[in-house]
Amino acid sequence: MDRLEAMAMLVSSVELGSLSAAARRMRIPVSTLTRNVNDLEALLGTKLLVRTTRKLTLTDAGNEYVAAAKQILEQVDEQERRAAGEFQTPRGELVVATPVQVARLRVLTVIDQFLAQYPDVRIRLLQSDRNVDLVDAHADVAIRIGRLRDSSLVATRIGALRVVVVASPGVLEKHGGPETPEDLRDFPCAVFDSPYLSPWRFRNPGAEETFTVAVVPRLLVLSPDAAVDAAIDGIGATLVLEHDVAEAVKAGKLQYILQAYEVEPLPVHLVHISRHIMPAKLRHFIDFAVPKLRAELASFGRTPEI
Repeated sequence: MDRLEAMAMLVSSVELGSLSAAARRMRIPVSTLTRNVNDLEALLGTKLLVRTTRKLTLTDAGNEYVAAAKQILEQVDEQERRAAGEFQTPRGELVVATPVQVARLRVLTVIDQFLAQYPDVRIRLLQSDRNVDLVDAHADVAIRIGRLRDSSLVATRIGALRVVVVASPGVLEKHGGPETPEDLRDFPCAVFDSPYLSPWRFRNPGAEETFTVAVVPRLLVLSPDAAVDAAIDGIGATLVLEHDVAEAVKAGKLQYILQAYEVEPLPVHLVHISRHIMPAKLRHFIDFAVPKLRAELASFGRTPEI
């Protein structure tokens, strides 16, 4: 039994809540993982895990051991990176997680410039409109839209984005413009199913409290591009982020509506896990990307004057 490997298997099992999930992450048979955890318990002469059909529970000894094992594994990983020169020279793979549309509109250009400047770095881009768990995804850094919930992450604000409702001139001429958010209940709508935009939220002028409106979608989509295209094609109004529709509004294909009821712009942060020593590839990427992304988002996030 390799004791460090067994520690990693144990820690992964606890983090994911099951031996089978840990085996899938580590790409090994469940029997191999189970045998190593059993051997570790035999070596220590104590029970670390209580296994039932539904969940794993740590014993008191297991709690202490897993906490120590995490520190040991982090220190080993750190020293291996240092020995490989990763803490002195930017090199190796950098995993960046970002919402799909933010990647397309804002991040890819910055990544292209970064790669041109740092030829020994490779980037793997994880694009998802659901917040990716940095630990589970083995991601180094992520861009998050909305209020941050995980206080353990180190966050750098890079801007904000307005949440806007738009509709095509044709739809507004046919149905008349909604005067209040409640009017949207009887208005044709194309809805982007998003973790940071659903449900549709508004704020009365001059008020701090927000409220939601339950719209009935004529079309439900999973990407902002599809929602914007549907709105342009006359399916109905849609609620998206300002940068998703800026070009269409400028071209006269869509119009902002209900601007007086907009909520506060959503903050946009670049986040990463706190580390004692940061790898050079991550440190250089943050230093490189933050000012460029702030410049990219500088024209957005201002509440309109009505």
